[in-house]
This record gives sequence, structure tokens and C-alpha cells, in this order.
Amino acid sequence: MISLTSPIRTRAHSWPAGLKLAGLCLSTVVLFFIKDLTAQVAIATVVATLYALPGRAFLAAGWRHLRGFWFFVLIVAIYHTAVGEIYEGAVILLRLLSAIALANLVTMTTKLTDMIKVVRFLAKPLTIFGLSSKILELSIALVIRLTPVLVEKGSLLSQSWRARSRRKTSWRIILPFTILALDDADYVAEALKARGGFTLLKEN
Repeated sequence: MISLTSPIRTRAHSWPAGLKLAGLCLSTVVLFFIKDLTAQVAIATVVATLYALPGRAFLAAGWRHLRGFWFFVLIVAIYHTAVGEIYEGAVILLRLLSAIALANLVTMTTKLTDMIKVVRFLAKPLTIFGLSSKILELSIALVIRLTPVLVEKGSLLSQSWRARSRRKTSWRIILPFTILALDDADYVAEALKARGGFTLLKEN
């Protein structure tokens, strides 16, 4: 597992995690209400500028995190081209890329511990019903940590396909990718079980 937090310091690193997460939620909602292609292009340009402002190294790191999503972008593009909805597909793709890029920008400039503190604060009302917020905290932490790992493995599978076949990457890599994801889930479950699992979290 790896951390997405960038070692390259930016002004956003010092901003409160709660403020950044709230801004991310708001901007994502706004993105889904905008159906104009020109506006989506403008927003994508602004997001790309945000990556470029801290410098070339930060931009390159951000690109490395995002390039693993090309397979999902390809699927959306092929589908909308096949059904003849190219304009709508372009809007959806730009919306999707902007939302993912903004989320990645937040994780790159925010420590995981700071994000977990926000989750702990928001989950406090759950304790009234006897629920442990620590389970939710751990679940979110695992999602944040493991998502880039799965994306990277998907990218490696695609590279392996291209190295062994002249044909373009197809849906056939979905099965081995699923098996890899299940294997990782098993390893994580075994590690949690060895450390007491969710039962220990409830007791604490």
C-alpha cells in the first residue's frame, strides 16, 4: 500500500482538511449540474492549471496517479461513440476526469491522518446508536490506500497484454484484474484478523 500525499509542498498542504473535503464535495455536485461542453473544457483547464502551478514535479506526480484511469475513460468513450452520443459522452468524460483530478489533488495535499480526523468528527453522531466510528475510519483509510494500488495493477495488466498481443487491450483483462483485487482483499483481511480485526476496534 502507498500514500498519495505528495512530498512536494504546496500552499494547499496547509489548508484545513475539512475545508478541502467540503470544497471537493461542493465542486463535484456543481460539476454534475453543468451540461455545457465549453464550460466543462474551461473547468478541466482550470484543474490542469492547479496541478501545474506547484511546478513540473508536482504535475508529473499527479499525472502518474491519474493515468491508471485511462481504461475507464476508454470504456465510456467507446460506449458513447457506439450509441451516437459523442457530445454527451465528451461532457461526461470531462466531468469524470475533473472530479477524479480534484479528488486526487485533495489526497495529494492532505495527510491521511487529517482526513481520518474529519471522518471521526462527522461520524460522532453514530456513537449515539452504539456504532463505532473507528470501523468507518479504517474502511475509508483502506479505500484511499488501496485504490492507487489497484489502478497501478490494472495498468500493469494492460501493459502485459500489449507486450504479448498485437491487439488492443480488451475486456478480457477484467477477470485477472478481479482475481488480483480479491487476492489483495484476502491479504488485507488476514492482516486485520491477525491484529484483532473489527472486534478489537469495537472494544476500543
